[in-house]
Amino acid sequence: MSRPPRPHEPMRPLWRCRACGAQWPCQPARLSLLVQYRHDRAGLLVYLATVMSEAAAQLGQLGGPVRPAELTERFLTWARARD
Repeated sequence: MSRPPRPHEPMRPLWRCRACGAQWPCQPARLSLLVQYRHDRAGLLVYLATVMSEAAAQLGQLGGPVRPAELTERFLTWARARD
């Protein structure tokens, strides 16, 4: 009997994927979010900006460097609509 696949969700406060260990949002999480918000790109960007803010605060509390440009690339840039 096989186990159901684990969802690719963030493990806070490290902001790593619970399923694959990659930085969240990992590729499977990005695909899932694009499907979930396929008719609401603005809503997706609002959601991602909100969790990016949470991630910045939590990662900062861990003592590591928090680079805004890297967080923007990681959380927002990939989700913007392409021309």
